[in-house]
Parts: sequence; structure tokens; C-alpha cells
Amino acid sequence: MNKPILYVLKQAGVFILCSTLLTSCFLFKRKDEFQNSTNVHKKGQRSMVTGVEYNNGEEDPQNSFQVKEYEGQPDAPNLVFIEGGRFVMGSSEEDILFTRDNVERAASIQSFFMDQTEVANIHWLEYMNYYEKQENSDRLPSGVNLDDYRKQVLLPDTTVWASELAFNDSYVANYLRYPGFRFFPVVGVSWTQAKEFCKWRTMVVNENLAKAAQKDGKIESLPNFAAGEKVPLESGFVVPDYRLPTEAEWEYAAKALIGTQYNDENQTNGRIYPWDGHAVRNPYDTKKYEMGHMLANFKRGRGDYAGIAGKLNDGALITEYIFSYPPNDNGLYNMGGNVSEWVDDVYRPLAFRDVDDLNPYRRQRLDSTKLRSDTSKTVYQDPARPTTATNGKNPYNPQADKPNSLIDDNSRVYKGGSWKDLAYWCSPGT
Repeated sequence: MNKPILYVLKQAGVFILCSTLLTSCFLFKRKDEFQNSTNVHKKGQRSMVTGVEYNNGEEDPQNSFQVKEYEGQPDAPNLVFIEGGRFVMGSSEEDILFTRDNVERAASIQSFFMDQTEVANIHWLEYMNYYEKQENSDRLPSGVNLDDYRKQVLLPDTTVWASELAFNDSYVANYLRYPGFRFFPVVGVSWTQAKEFCKWRTMVVNENLAKAAQKDGKIESLPNFAAGEKVPLESGFVVPDYRLPTEAEWEYAAKALIGTQYNDENQTNGRIYPWDGHAVRNPYDTKKYEMGHMLANFKRGRGDYAGIAGKLNDGALITEYIFSYPPNDNGLYNMGGNVSEWVDDVYRPLAFRDVDDLNPYRRQRLDSTKLRSDTSKTVYQDPARPTTATNGKNPYNPQADKPNSLIDDNSRVYKGGSWKDLAYWCSPGT
């Protein structure tokens, strides 16, 4: 009775050993012998779950799945790759306003792409010009005419320069359109306008990439862009949507702690600013930036925007050329000073307590499909209870139409400090 049992155990032992050996051989196969995103389209490749050959529509049109060639994400204009990882998010500066809204905490960020520079006046004028052309009149959002779109979205608020007690009239009239300011950062742009710019940029970049793919023979025919058709993302020839960075992504990119990494996983030094050290001048003498060169465009003190004639400090009374000042270790320019940048987050003072520690982000409250700002659906809904009283007020919150706080779903976060802020606000965590 024992012999058959021992025999089975021996056989099982041999089977396990053989499986281990085969697995070991499998693990040591070269990467290009496995299926991956860049080789699965090749002739003879089969599905790992069904065994059906890919791209075999002629012989098996019912089951064969068509897989497009993919050579990696196409290069999109002005984007810099930011390698993700762990960092300490939050302000390392003294909390002078006692808001306690950005306490230091560890977080991990996925890899992403980010613009090398701020969006300049010439880029915004290009955006405006696109919709002003008669050929693109049908590309406006549905139900919106050009006049309304121009007033609400296309035109920046140039009156941000205006002041009753300062003569900035020339900036109001000339800053956006004068050729000398072409590569100065656009100002007076709201969060909503920035989001609309991202939509337009996605559309134009992907159409341009699709045309390039057709020219190279990778696409037979282009979709009807004027009718709203798009090249599908799975084609591999277009890029995902442009968007505003999250607060965590922006702060991670600004700190650029990859520049402090040397031998191991430990980061022994943090950063107050997007550069090393406590000073705001270059401590090194390099070919491009001499020792003492200002590292950002900010207000040094009351009434001191650029220094004195003959010995200027940052040399910029207002904004400055988008490639001025040294880039940080991620290759990004003006992550401190010049102009502040919008991020995608809704502002909440206690967001740091609530958000995840992987890709933290505070969005507008969601139900399964729509934003809270969309009144067709809400997070909480109890049809058994009345939602309004006879006087039109919410019986469960009669003070809802009398807000006593500036913090709501219209409050957004901006980062980086500007030309008229002190150096304190150039710290990524402030």
C-alpha cells in the first residue's frame, strides 16, 4: 500500500522539480522573446489568453483581434519626462500665515511629462488665432458662438495689470500682443481658461501627429477632424490628453530631487527652492551662469523688483523671458518666480489629511460618473426626502445660499510664486 503512495510522491517531486527548472529557464529568457507592447503586432503572435492569432482577419475574421504597431509614445512638443518616485511633499518653510494647509508628508508620484517652460504670449495668440479663423468656426464647443467663447475663454484678462495707484496702462494695452513680449509668460488666465487651452492643445497636437503618421505611411486615411472625429488612442500615433498637473506632480517636478541622488535610495538633503542651498543666487561659476547670478525672478523687498541701475539683481521689473534663469534638475524653467502656475486641485486646507499617498489629488467631489458641479447627478441622493421647501430653500441646510467661507469648489491652487512675490513663495511647498 505504501509503494504506490511513495511512487506518486516521487512523481510529484519530479514534476515540481521539472516545473521549477522550466520556470527558471522561462525567467531567464530575453525580454524580446516575451510578448510586449512593441512586438505583439508582428506576424504569428497569438493571444496569451485565447491562442487566437492576432491580425489574422482574413482567415479568422470572427475572432482575430487587430493590433496596431506601437513604437513608444510619440514625442510631443515642449514636454520633458519626469521620472516618478517617492518624495516629501509639503512646505519646508516656516508657516508664517499659520494656515497649516501643506504639512510635510511622504508621497509617491507616477512618472509623467511636463512642459519645459511656461505658456508664453505667442502660444496664447496662436490659440486665439485658431478659433478666429473661418475654417475652424465649426470646432467651437457645441452650443457656443465665437463672441461668447472669445469673451469667456479666449481673451486673457489684461486688466490684471491695472491699478488705480500705479501707471501700468502700457502693460494693459501692449503686454499680450506687442512682439517684444512674445516669449514672456501669458498672464490674466483663469483656471477654466487654462483647462480649455489644454483641450485645444490636445486636439491640434494629435491632429498634427496623425498627419505625420499618414505621411510616413502608418495611417491610410485621416479621420474627419472637422466633424469631431479623432485618431483612436490605441493606434499608438497620438498622445493622451494634455492637462494641468496635480499639486503633487507640480511640487515633485519643481523640487527635482533627482539632482540630489547619488549612490543609494536615501535622500540625505531636501530643498527649500527648486535649486540647492538657502541662497537665491548661483553659488557656482559656470560658463552660462556666473557666480552670483540670480536664480529666479521675484520681488526682493518692498519697492525692489529688479535692483538698481548699473547693478541689477534679477533684472526684471515685471515678468521675464520664459528661458531666463537656470532650469532645475528636471530641465524645467521658472518653477520658482516669474509667474505662478495653476494646478488641477481644488483647494482644501485639510487636503493633506484626506488624499492618498500615491498620486495625491484633491478633485471636485464625484459620484460614479459626473462632477459635483454637474447638477444632473450628486454624491448623495435620497428620493424619499424632499430636497426643497415651499420657500425654495433646502430644509436640511437653509443657510446654503449664504456661504460664510471663501473655500468652495471654485477655489483652486496655484504654485510657484511670481515676479511680485517675495522669495518665500518660490519654495515649491508654499
